[in-house]
Amino acid sequence: MLRRHLIDRLLDGLADTPAVLVNGARQTGKSTLVQSAELSGQNRQYLTFDDPGILAAAKRDPNGFVAGLNMPVTLDEVQHVPEIFPVIKAAIDRKRQPGQFLLTGSANVMLLPKLSESLAGRMEVLTLWPFSQGEIHGVRESFVDTLFSPKPVGWTGKTATVRRDELLETVLAGGYPLAVARQSAARRDAWFQSYVMTMLQRDIRDLANIADVTAVPRLLSVVAARAGGLLNFADLSRSVALPQTTLKRYFALLEGTFLVQLLRPWARNLGKRVIQTPKVYLNDTGLLAYLLGATVDRLKAEGNLAGGVLENFVLMELRKQSTWSTTQPEIFYRRTASGQEVDVVLEDRAGRVVGVEVKAAATLSSNDVRGLQALATAAGKHWVRGVVLYAGTEVIPFSANLHGVPISRLWSA
Repeated sequence: MLRRHLIDRLLDGLADTPAVLVNGARQTGKSTLVQSAELSGQNRQYLTFDDPGILAAAKRDPNGFVAGLNMPVTLDEVQHVPEIFPVIKAAIDRKRQPGQFLLTGSANVMLLPKLSESLAGRMEVLTLWPFSQGEIHGVRESFVDTLFSPKPVGWTGKTATVRRDELLETVLAGGYPLAVARQSAARRDAWFQSYVMTMLQRDIRDLANIADVTAVPRLLSVVAARAGGLLNFADLSRSVALPQTTLKRYFALLEGTFLVQLLRPWARNLGKRVIQTPKVYLNDTGLLAYLLGATVDRLKAEGNLAGGVLENFVLMELRKQSTWSTTQPEIFYRRTASGQEVDVVLEDRAGRVVGVEVKAAATLSSNDVRGLQALATAAGKHWVRGVVLYAGTEVIPFSANLHGVPISRLWSA
């Protein structure tokens, strides 16, 4: 069993917070994490609401169910019993003790205002994504923190030996634990086919009444084809033949179950970030590859497709690393009216800014850093550095704080 890098933050949360919620898409390893050996010494009772009997008992009498628990307790898949959150709040208020409740959920309860408010100040929320590449390779990545450090260590000479074909194979495999364990692309596709159907039948239908059971997977496939693009509901509505009101409700389900990620625009003016159009991505490039029918040969032949898939891969690796990094940056993108663009913008709590561009090519030119140079000007004194992550093997210095860096450095730093 691979050690998850989030475990340290989980243990810290249990040491000083009454409740900790680990949420994330189904099959990312939440249940395995909360039952890991590093938590076994806490002598926790474990109950899962995937068990019909336990689910029925909690729904029938939430107060009695919580009163009968042996503390501390782990409650798995709590999204099935939203009525339990006010009862947990009351139990915490009666006896405020760290680590009483360890919860997991496959739906983002923080998107449900009443539930998030009921445990405000009483619960720490952590997100478990599919495996990062560092977790797969047994390396604790520090690339995000390195980006914000005064002087990155080791950014000289040849630093990557991963061939482009190997890189593309890695990207297409994604990070879902059970998919990564399969030895062939065909077997991974079979797993993802079953996974999408399970999500529809269990989680998404539990969260909402869906009139057309084929609409949500169809919408997910259309979103996959637009991964890395601007979220345009009018265009999506035409593509899936759904009214925009219905479409937005279904899209919210994909976002709430962590299958789809939105990336907000960055601007120096904070107020502008909430009124511009977000970009849309999937949570895993293995799932993305399945929905697109992408293969290594196809990515090599179609440069635009390869660029979009690699961009999705890099974004999610950075998002995963940010959950355990010291810096804990917010993540955005930048696009100006004149066409200047940066794929990923990281900003820490002090307002310091790092830009990341993603290129599928094995070579770079000065044209590839123009967007980063424009971002540096816009960020002014808050600018730290920019990197172009690409499919080559050399670290290329364009200036003191502007480098081309092999993509594989993401999980070797």
